[in-house]
Parts: sequence; structure tokens; C-alpha cells
Amino acid sequence: MIKPKIAPSILAANFNNLEKDIQMINVSEAEFIHCDVMDGVFVPNISFGMPIIQHVKKIAEKPLDVHLMIVNPENFIEAFAEAGASWLTVHYETCPHLHRTVNHIRENGMKASVCLNPHTPVRVLEDIISELDMVLLMSVNPGFGGQDFIHHTYKKVRQLKKLILESKSQCLIEVDGGVNYVTGKKLVEAGADVLVAGSFVFGSENPEETIRNLRNI
Repeated sequence: MIKPKIAPSILAANFNNLEKDIQMINVSEAEFIHCDVMDGVFVPNISFGMPIIQHVKKIAEKPLDVHLMIVNPENFIEAFAEAGASWLTVHYETCPHLHRTVNHIRENGMKASVCLNPHTPVRVLEDIISELDMVLLMSVNPGFGGQDFIHHTYKKVRQLKKLILESKSQCLIEVDGGVNYVTGKKLVEAGADVLVAGSFVFGSENPEETIRNLRNI
């Protein structure tokens, strides 16, 4: 079984000493640095925006995986490209013109990813899956860290993997929310390629070791 890519979510990092946590990710076996951008409108929380991402980019040695939990994400694509995002994820639920938005992300030199909330079925991506670099499945309701994992996600991962194989897409499957050693192992067995972990990594005694262990589950 191929080892999963790990994307620690800095939403759970120590913002009094964010540089230290970014340097930890730099030397760890993580593949990406996951950045959750929330607007308090699409999700019931506010996190951070372009200035923080610009500062993270200055010291990050791993690609920035930026997840936009915001309304009208199409208005900010150029800004996040300039801030340093390598991957940009928009929500299906906020994009009435998804094909245009995905093309716009790619035109700005980033990998294009689409996120589905827990209640949104995989089948909505049938007509665009071959044009995506990644699909992010939320395994909790977006907005806050530390929530309980929604077990229906395993089924969604299997459904998405089937869709990807049938369409001959090279799309990766990323899962965010409630990831730990138990859920992570089951997600990878179901077909997940990338695991986002925030509280589980940064709340552990040895985050670098936790990342390594997640990668080797």
C-alpha cells in the first residue's frame, strides 16, 4: 500500500510561535502545509488570510495547500497565488461556475482542488473530475478543529476512488477532519492519498513523530 501524504493544518499550530511549528513541518515527513482560510460567512469561524500565508511562505519548505472556506472564492484566486499557494481548494457549495473557477486557478499557476462538505455527494463532480488535481472530502463539518470524525466518509472515499479510476483521472483524494491513527488507516485503505491533521499533530507531545507515524500507518 502506498504511503499517504500528510498535510498538517496550521489552524491548530501555536500562533505565538508559528515559525517554530513551520520549521518543524519543514524537517518532518509531511508533504504539504495545510492552510485553512475561513470568512465567518460560509463557515461559522474566522481564521486568517493572505498576510499570514505570505509570512508562512517565506519560511516554508513544503508546498502550501490552501483551503478556501469562503464565499466568492473566485474573487481571490490571484491574491492567493501571489501570497504563495501551490494548491488552491474551493468548495463546490460556493462555486456556481465551478469549471471557470478551476480553470482560473490553473491559469494562475496553482494546482486545482475542489472540496465537498459531508452532506454533498461525490456524483456532483462527475463532469469535472478529469480536470481536477485533487478532491478534498470534509470528514467533519467545516469551521472548527477537534471535531468527531463522520464515518460515512469511508464510503465517500471509495465512491470517489471509483469515479477517479473510471474517468482515468490523476486526481488525488484528500481528507480533512478527525484524522488519527485509526481513522487515517481506514481512509488510506479506502483510497485516500492525502491526510490533513491539525489537532492530532499539534496537540501531540512530539508532532514530528506523529507526522511520521501517520505516514506509516
